[in-house]
Amino acid sequence: MRHPDYRRHLTGEHPERPARLAAIDAALERAQFDERVADLDAAALVPATAVEDILRVHSRSHLNRIERMAARGGGFLDSDTVVSPESYRVALLAAGGACAAVDAVIGGHARTAFALVRPPGHHATPDRAMGFCLLNNLAIAVRRAQAVHRQHRVAIVDFDVHHGNGTQAVFEEDPSVLFVSLHQHPLYPGSGLAHEIGRGPGTGRTINVPLSAGTGDRGYALAFDEIVGPALTAFAPELIGVSAGFDAHWADPLAFMNVTCAGFAGLVARLRRWAATLAGGRLVLVLEGGYNLDALAGSVVACVQALIGEQPVDPLGRPPGTDTEPSLDATLAEVRRRHTSAEY
Repeated sequence: MRHPDYRRHLTGEHPERPARLAAIDAALERAQFDERVADLDAAALVPATAVEDILRVHSRSHLNRIERMAARGGGFLDSDTVVSPESYRVALLAAGGACAAVDAVIGGHARTAFALVRPPGHHATPDRAMGFCLLNNLAIAVRRAQAVHRQHRVAIVDFDVHHGNGTQAVFEEDPSVLFVSLHQHPLYPGSGLAHEIGRGPGTGRTINVPLSAGTGDRGYALAFDEIVGPALTAFAPELIGVSAGFDAHWADPLAFMNVTCAGFAGLVARLRRWAATLAGGRLVLVLEGGYNLDALAGSVVACVQALIGEQPVDPLGRPPGTDTEPSLDATLAEVRRRHTSAEY
């Protein structure tokens, strides 16, 4: 799911820049997927997501703030979140791309879909843009899946290296959505500790797995197998959405993890299998972070290969230096302790 106008959100000298999508597009062309992958035009399905879709997640004042700033020529909503003259329209289009991916999967046009959108979304709360994010694309798409397509139980898995605080804020009181985030901690935005498990009727439906710097393929795979898979199985979702950020790659400049392109593909292969078993194959990925262009592009291609059942190719290989990873035993034990009594 792509659209050329996603590059019209202009951010200047900034990690989240149009070149990210240019790198992905070039890598997808080199991979020559041809008829094995349908390249759906987001605008052909949802030209710009309806305001009613956005207002299921965000306040009217939040939406108006972005629109006004774009109309004035742009500026900064916070120290690192940029608005340019076309950013409001592009943000609508990005949310629309995520919604189009959900529509395509639930409507039977595709078993899985990957919305390659920008600006990213998982830090955007109902009332605040932050962390490069204007609108919470995946949250908007999930609410559309529930309201329009009557998907009663939706799971979200977020493997961006930064905690999906905005997505957590949207769903933390909602028992119909399971949110699982794996992220480096400590790191921006500082949230996502294991004791954050949701609130009120949503208690137990938020699962945070804070990982130490240096965690790589083995650690992420272990956390998926011991935490994510059992949680999805217990919850039995009708649809699985994924905040697919690739800034946990060892070459990324904004974090300190050691995941490889092949490692990300292994995570996506697991999600594909769980979706097939639990959710009729319905799996929607939405792009979040990833700021080294080669690592981002290589990881996206490897994940597409995993989605269609092919052996992924890793153009960057393993990180240089030590192959030692920090132990996750205490972290995983703490997460399990926090969720032993969760009722799914």
